[in-house]
Amino acid sequence: MPYQFKIQLKNITKPPVWRRVLVPETFSFEEFHVVIQIAFGWENYHLYQFSETGYTSGEVIGIVEENPLGFLFDGPRTRDASQVPLSEVFGEVGQTYTYIYDFGDDWIHHITLEAITDTPIASPQLMAAKGACPPEDCGGPWGYENLKIILADPKHPEHKEMKKWLGLKPRQQWDPNFVDVAEIKEIFADF
Repeated sequence: MPYQFKIQLKNITKPPVWRRVLVPETFSFEEFHVVIQIAFGWENYHLYQFSETGYTSGEVIGIVEENPLGFLFDGPRTRDASQVPLSEVFGEVGQTYTYIYDFGDDWIHHITLEAITDTPIASPQLMAAKGACPPEDCGGPWGYENLKIILADPKHPEHKEMKKWLGLKPRQQWDPNFVDVAEIKEIFADF
């Protein structure tokens, strides 16, 4: 019984950035992480975690690292994302969870379980999408909002530099509304 999730980046507006995906309930949180990376267009450069309320959660699901020093740190217990199936955490429509990607830029994603469907699926599916994924390492939500302002103003002193940083050609513009839905669906078809 696949899960339909809406995943929205917090603190991003005009346009908001969200994806609606259908995912097999048997997927692990590690596989769900990969689904989110693909759906948004992230490049999987940074650490991540899932939790009920974000950084203030008592338990997180993510990458478990060995502590080479042999002592314990205070903080939330981390469960191995590769060992926790989605069905262990999600069970009720309307349930929410948090996914944080890149602990420096703090891309916080609000996850809502919108539906539990009856039609089995073998691979994830993109149902809908809105808003371009922010570029990696642009400074989090506030950096992205500033980047959009710079890119929208050809007279801004940093305009050319930011276009070059993004790999845009001189006449090419950043479109904060563009989502390549066909490409995402093609990648999911090969999942």
